[in-house]
Formats: sequence, C-alpha cells, structure tokens
Amino acid sequence: MMYDLPTSLEIDGIEHPIRSDYRAALDICAALSDSEFTNNEKITALLEILYEDCEAIENIEEAVKKALWFISCGDDSTPQRKKPKLMDWQQDFAYIVAPVNRIAGCEIRALSYLHWWTFISYYYEIGECTFSNIISIRNKRAKGKKLEKWESEFYRENRKLIDFKSSITDSDKELLKEFLGG
Repeated sequence: MMYDLPTSLEIDGIEHPIRSDYRAALDICAALSDSEFTNNEKITALLEILYEDCEAIENIEEAVKKALWFISCGDDSTPQRKKPKLMDWQQDFAYIVAPVNRIAGCEIRALSYLHWWTFISYYYEIGECTFSNIISIRNKRAKGKKLEKWESEFYRENRKLIDFKSSITDSDKELLKEFLGG
C-alpha cells in the first residue's frame, strides 16, 4: 500500500519534483490523446508538463516510465485488452467536475492545489449522474447493445454530449481540401 501522495519521482537515484496538481495531469492526458502530436511531441509534452526540472533529467526512458506510473496513480499492472474509448477528459470535463465537486464537498476549480491522485479518488466515486449516463450510453453503443427507451431519447437530445468530437488533423484537412478542389 502507498499512503503518500508523490510530489517528486526518483530517476537514477535523484528526486525530481513534479507538478502533481490535477490540472497538470489533465493537460498531460490531453497532450497524449492529441492526434495532431507526433509520439515525440507527446513525450516532450509529458516531460515538460510533469517535471519541474525537465531539462535536468538525463534518463528520458526512465522519466517517461515514472511519469506514466504517476498518471496511472501508481498502477504498474499491464494494460488489459484494448477497450472502447468511453471518455475524454477535455470533452467531458464539464460533466465530470460537478459530481467530483459533490464528492469533494467544494468547488475543486477554486482550489489552488489538488493532488492528481486525490482528484482520481473523487472521480472513482462519482456514482449516478449525467456523466455516468453519458458513459453508459457510449458503452452500450460501442458494444452494439440496445439502448433503453429513455437512453435513446437522451441520446437523440444530447448527441453533442455523447458523440466524441472528431479530431481532424491538418493533413486530413489538406487532403479534404485537395479532394474537394478547394
């Protein structure tokens, strides 16, 4: 069991301070899921956002491993088979923050600091709310399951909440422009 909330990560025997606030972690998640970033740009963003002394780190591979360990809240288990995408931190944040506020007993965005692991602990306890309905409908649709009548109605009325925004890259836009003769 780990009782401490890490605010630094050890790389090659040296403690490196990290930005452990949930906002930094969400920025990292956004960078890692950005389809316009190359893998190298994603790694650079991960390191620059998380480590306060990024330029002092020599062992990049170890720094990335430790960073991913931190983002996954200390879970070293190997990822299981690929599951359908059910949430997007950026797109869903407005529907995540309300139930997290309820659990935390305060407006988390007004806090100057909230550790990422604490934020995730709150997130795990969300329970029944608009966000859980969104996730449930996404899950059923991804698995090809029939929606309940109320879910179908909710989906029809709230497609913008449930459907993921498409992320068309600049190269995709150029290709479309060429194809459409623009």
